[in-house]
Amino acid sequence: MRRQPFVAGNWKMNGGLAANAALLKALLQGLGAADAVEVAICVPYPYLDQVSRLLRDTPITLGAQDLSPHTAGAHTGEVSAFMLADFDCRYVIVGHSERRISHHESDDLVAEKFGAARAAGMIPVLCLGETLEERRADATLEVVFRQLDAVLSRHGVTALAEAVLAYEPVWAIGAGRTAKPEEAGIVHRALRQRVAKEDLAAAADLRIIYGGSVKADNAAALFAQPDIDGGLVGGASLDADEFLAICRAGFGKRTT
Repeated sequence: MRRQPFVAGNWKMNGGLAANAALLKALLQGLGAADAVEVAICVPYPYLDQVSRLLRDTPITLGAQDLSPHTAGAHTGEVSAFMLADFDCRYVIVGHSERRISHHESDDLVAEKFGAARAAGMIPVLCLGETLEERRADATLEVVFRQLDAVLSRHGVTALAEAVLAYEPVWAIGAGRTAKPEEAGIVHRALRQRVAKEDLAAAADLRIIYGGSVKADNAAALFAQPDIDGGLVGGASLDADEFLAICRAGFGKRTT
């Protein structure tokens, strides 16, 4: 089945009403009806309403950066998947390394959040990745398989039919370092093979994207890898020209 290339911008804790409007205007003018690649923007909670309105009836879809595993109740400061859905969020990032490390999110909690997103009809972007120490110990596949298996054991492989995997080596995020395309491709291929052990069709259809200092000058080489279906873009998504160049790098990506 066709795997449409997917590029998601993660604004992280950045933005402002005027800056958001200017950035989105530039992106929409430059992107046009880019049906060759699906583009999403994951924004901080306070800007969901503004960005939802600005993206309505455009080629760009809206996403959030995190969610609560709870549906409602006495959880001060938490935001549920159903609240996000009220703003027409299609995607939500779960298990980003900054959440796993800084907020001590366990594999089990990430799996709970994955399920909460799907229960609200949203598509979770499940982040997987190893630290520099784990990489140096040749534990990359052990780590990403453990993180993936936490979701598979709780929700089953069929849950991946409405999900995206994002391999994001922790040592590359925000550090200006990027895994070499071939290195990233090896991990993507291994993840697809891991899913194929459970379900060949699910593995063939699953979109697996790369995150970790994706920029205009390395996107084409990364996206040329057969098992890399796009990118999760951090800092570069705050620059319209840079982000548009990354999106265009996905236009020629094979989709079968």
